[in-house]
Amino acid sequence: MDYEQMTIDQLIDMCVEGLEKKQYIKVRDSIRDLQPMDIAYIMEEMPEDTMPVMFRLLPKELAAEVFVELDPDSQENLITGFSKTELKEVIDELYLDDAVDIVEEMPANVVTRILSASDPEVRQSINEILQYPDDSTGSIMTTEFIDMKRNMTVEDALKRIRRVGQDMETISVMYVIDKDRHLLGYASIRTLLLADEDATMGEIMDRNVVSAQTLDDQEETARKFEKYDFLAMPVVDKENRLVGIVTIDDAIDVLTEETTEDIERMAAISPSYKPYLKTGILETVKSRVPWLLLLMVSATFTGQIISSFEDALSAVTILTAYIPMLMDTGGNAGSQASVTIIRGISLDEISIKDIFKVIWKEIRVAVCIGAILAAANFAKLMLVDKMIFHNPITVQVALVICLTLIFTVFAAKLVGCSLPLIAKRIGFDPAVMASPFITTIVDAISLIIYFRFATFLLHL
Repeated sequence: MDYEQMTIDQLIDMCVEGLEKKQYIKVRDSIRDLQPMDIAYIMEEMPEDTMPVMFRLLPKELAAEVFVELDPDSQENLITGFSKTELKEVIDELYLDDAVDIVEEMPANVVTRILSASDPEVRQSINEILQYPDDSTGSIMTTEFIDMKRNMTVEDALKRIRRVGQDMETISVMYVIDKDRHLLGYASIRTLLLADEDATMGEIMDRNVVSAQTLDDQEETARKFEKYDFLAMPVVDKENRLVGIVTIDDAIDVLTEETTEDIERMAAISPSYKPYLKTGILETVKSRVPWLLLLMVSATFTGQIISSFEDALSAVTILTAYIPMLMDTGGNAGSQASVTIIRGISLDEISIKDIFKVIWKEIRVAVCIGAILAAANFAKLMLVDKMIFHNPITVQVALVICLTLIFTVFAAKLVGCSLPLIAKRIGFDPAVMASPFITTIVDAISLIIYFRFATFLLHL
């Protein structure tokens, strides 16, 4: 059978049917040449009770790669059903950083089983990495890398790679250290292959090495991969001693998690680290309710502002009809500015020292946008609302609305561009200052501006 021509859905159906008929060789042959993430997907789409059987059909090395790609719930189910020998085989095949990631996701009783099945050296390394703060570079690094002494020849270096490289996560880059493990430089495998065999690592290494410290924020380290196009980055302690490396796959995972977290916070949702369909109803409610309660209570201020100008609204009732438009426009203008600034902060394009440049730019943008919107709105009020819908719009009322629009856009842009930078400066996540939060502030400001103009120009 030509398994390469089959779709994933067809493979799933065939595997389910094959397991029911105990055609294990057929099932194994159908999936063994697939990528680990595809096999993991197939296993997760099949009935839960078939997963252990499928897993045991895989070769040992492939099984470990597939295990890493499974979601935490599936990993926990497999670990629970493993014998101690099976669990040890899987842990022995995992790279250290993958083993740490799994331990961090598991409940205490499962972690105990994993650590008890691990070799003492692996257990010690896992515990050392787990001691680093959750968001630090040390928490995502691996200690499985190749280091070289500077007086080692290229020939000796290649022999070392052949001897230990199979157990390392990457051999694309080697790091050169002194006798005290201070980082001196690095050399790529390409450099080694093209160099003279008698040359020393100290002679061929690149001394211009970019590294991260163990306590650096993991997102900042991941951004360096984006900036320098690294495949791996050395991690050093405060004394510049080499303690580990971060690889590109872990950097991508960090950027994905941080982006997801920012998107959820920008939508006023507490971050969740589970896939949407695997997040329970109560857990989803808990992530959304706190922010909605906070925003609902904060919206009380807008209600109080409207109540305090009740006399003005009763005297010119047509003013009420344009409150939603002004509030929405202000909120949208603020959101545009905040999202742009938050993105700039995330990409290290903008920092707190640029706040005055940002404000000056947004002031000019706000003036242009406010003028355009006010002119368009004035024409719409006089031609559409008054002449077609026969609303009691006077020039004075139209002027109040349009002036409010200009100043609301102005205020919204200032709030939207400055709050994320201020939040970053005082240690908060700038994403918190996104759409919902800024919209609530701008709503109150727009109402105050509106009623002040109405009171002054209409003599209310």
